[in-house]
Amino acid sequence: MAASPQNPTAPRRKVSRHRGEGQWAVGHLTPLNGNEQFKKDDDGLNVRTRIETIYSQRGFDSIDPNDLRGRMRWWGLYTQRKPGIDGGKTAILEPEELDDRYFMMRVRIDGGRLTTRQLRVIGEVSQEFARGTADITDRQNIQYHWIRIEDVPEIWNRLEAVGLSTVTACGDTPRVMIGSPVAGIAEDEIVDATPALEEMQRRVLGNKAYSNLPRKFKTAISGSPLLDVVHEINDVAFVGVRHPEHGPGFDLWVGGGLSTNPKLGVRLGAWVPLEEVPDVYEGVLSIFRDYGYRRLRNRARLKFLVADWGAEKFRRVLEDEYLKRPLVDGPAPEQPVQQWRDHVGVHRQNDGRHYVGFAPRVGRVDGATLTKIAELAEAHGSGRVRTTVEQKMIILDVEGDQVDSLIAGLEALDLTARPSTFRRGTMACTGIEFCKLAIVETKARGATLIDELERRLPDFDEPITINLNGCPNACARIQVADIGLKGQLVVDDKGEQVEGYQVHLGGALGLEPGFGRKVRGLKVTARELPDYIERVLSRYQEQREDGERFAAWAARASEEELS
Repeated sequence: MAASPQNPTAPRRKVSRHRGEGQWAVGHLTPLNGNEQFKKDDDGLNVRTRIETIYSQRGFDSIDPNDLRGRMRWWGLYTQRKPGIDGGKTAILEPEELDDRYFMMRVRIDGGRLTTRQLRVIGEVSQEFARGTADITDRQNIQYHWIRIEDVPEIWNRLEAVGLSTVTACGDTPRVMIGSPVAGIAEDEIVDATPALEEMQRRVLGNKAYSNLPRKFKTAISGSPLLDVVHEINDVAFVGVRHPEHGPGFDLWVGGGLSTNPKLGVRLGAWVPLEEVPDVYEGVLSIFRDYGYRRLRNRARLKFLVADWGAEKFRRVLEDEYLKRPLVDGPAPEQPVQQWRDHVGVHRQNDGRHYVGFAPRVGRVDGATLTKIAELAEAHGSGRVRTTVEQKMIILDVEGDQVDSLIAGLEALDLTARPSTFRRGTMACTGIEFCKLAIVETKARGATLIDELERRLPDFDEPITINLNGCPNACARIQVADIGLKGQLVVDDKGEQVEGYQVHLGGALGLEPGFGRKVRGLKVTARELPDYIERVLSRYQEQREDGERFAAWAARASEEELS
């Protein structure tokens, strides 16, 4: 190695140029990975034309790989997992080996708002094109499976004819905007966010100014005092508050997200009136587009920028560079008075009618059932239904003398407005049945777990959340559940690798939000799962103090008591 001029005897150090984080606002415009390159080559929104004119005509084999595993997500399409591939091969096989010739399609339902006509069409599309599949997600969407590329244009035509869309339901885009499912109707609402939500949709959906973000961007807005949109784990959230001088408005949060590096959102300390929400939303979205990290995919979420900048700098950039004006300081939201935030049960509306929330099993329904729900709602005087962020549904506008009949009709469909704690609190992601990232099964296992726990602990009535996830990516929010179960392969008592879960205990949102505790070495096989949960919940019942929630008990319990 050559010596440096300053010190002839010292070896010359190799100088490497740091390419930065790929932030557009500081001049890093050259794509630094394959995803950034294919987005620069062609906007993801443009793939629709190719789907309609080429791929749907020539079939699956005609699809360009960068469209298949990239741009098609901009229109809500992912290839699903090829059947028969076990979880041990998830991280080993190449994408083309995992790809089936069918797609998952995600229908975005902003704010969870649906008419019964829309729900009926969703059900009909499911039955005709998706082998009956139609899962309710924890972001208020509906997901189909078994979609053929040949059928996609017709499905779009059916959905769009009733005002639904799959645009930017996936991809590096503004995803569905989750909102309070009882916006504008709840008696206790602080502020109705519907006008802001609709304006945000109008400005952003299909807008190429926001169709190339560093990664996905998740939005939440609610004026409910229940804090019913998991605002702490969204990239941006508007939370209903009452300002002591200015009245109802929203508290602004940024930088939340889970996955393998979870972070709770932070307050910017700013109060935003209803009419200014769309401007502030576009400002935060633009900061992410311009300053977000694009070099490494695993650091490309807004939460990493917020963590590096801090709340003070983020607010200053938002005000100075994007809004061109200061924001008003404001109060934090009050803590909700109850743990359940899913709106399940019978509740009085602000117009004297009622809304009825009910619980499918882990979000799994089917097209025929959705069609029957639409018919049932209409038969009892309602033309509106809602989905929730807890994989539940709500029928609005029910007269008092129709409530009991509606509940009976729901029960006949195995949809209950009076669910057990376990049916109400258990949630599951898609799992290995369809997801290419998954390692273990989740949906069927979650449904079986509900039945087992109802049988074993029939008198358990404390609020409890049990979230099953098929991989480490936390789509089912494992870190913020009372009992979070992260799918992985574990070794059983015979020394064999089997499906199982790493256990997280005592996570929460809303009431004292925080991440669950991981007990060293605590992993449970799928077969042992009912035994384990029965054991830990029985200990909680025996040891809890008056009014003590599971999360508080789990935080103080010994590792032996949690094992």
